[in-house]
Amino acid sequence: PKIYKRGRGSWMIDVIANRYAEALFQIGEEENKTDNLYNELKEVSSLITTNNDLNNVMKSPLVSKNEKIQLIDTLFAGKIDNDLKNFFKILVEKGRITSVEAIEATYKELLNEKNNILEGYVISAVPMDNEKIKELETELSKKYNKNVTLENKVDKSVLGGVLVRLGNTEIDGTIKTRLDGLKNQLSQVI
Repeated sequence: PKIYKRGRGSWMIDVIANRYAEALFQIGEEENKTDNLYNELKEVSSLITTNNDLNNVMKSPLVSKNEKIQLIDTLFAGKIDNDLKNFFKILVEKGRITSVEAIEATYKELLNEKNNILEGYVISAVPMDNEKIKELETELSKKYNKNVTLENKVDKSVLGGVLVRLGNTEIDGTIKTRLDGLKNQLSQVI
């Protein structure tokens, strides 16, 4: 199978999100609550991005920062960790609440690094059974010396075989790629 490296996009946003995520992660480490903070961060991030009314209020330049901070206080009082609530207030204060998804993604990367987890996708033409996924996870865990966890995504265009994406690495064992390669070879010969 071929292995490719993929680059990262939107560099400037990543740098800002990284700073905030690292600061929150540091608080989690100091107080031994990184997992708890991630679970709550994920929930609140999802709420902000999927609830149209809340999303519009947070993005709106017509709503003052103070009103947004009040809203966070009201919505999340006693429902989320106090440090996390204050973190969201800082994001509003600094005009970075729209970066919440990127912050969540970076925080998850830091958490995975801490727990030696490498997350990825296995893309196949038909759904894979859990046993096959576990076998693949075990093999890749040995290869990369990390705890590999895979999520199966179905894409009929791969025809057969599997495509594995782990971070910036792709392991392409699909029939489609082999056929494309064969087509190229044939066109050079003919």
